[in-house]
Amino acid sequence: INYSDRYTDDIFEYRHVILPKQLLKYIPENYWDQRTGALRLLEDKEWRSLGIQQSLGWEHYEVHVPEPHVLLFRRPKDYVPPTQPAPRAKEARRK
Repeated sequence: INYSDRYTDDIFEYRHVILPKQLLKYIPENYWDQRTGALRLLEDKEWRSLGIQQSLGWEHYEVHVPEPHVLLFRRPKDYVPPTQPAPRAKEARRK
């Protein structure tokens, strides 16, 4: 799997991900648009299940029908992932 460099406009940060063409035959049937024969837009858990690894905030926003192995992603420019709550300190044990 190849990942492009990131590029931006005034609103979004973009990148494209190129899957090996051999991988296409292993993509689940329900990931394909029956009308066009191209990949449909995939949810986060779906594209991650294909082995695509990216930080939080990316969305699969466009399909380029002639090249189904190229997935186009975007996220808001200057995206900051939500912070996780700090782990709570263990309460002192009574002896």
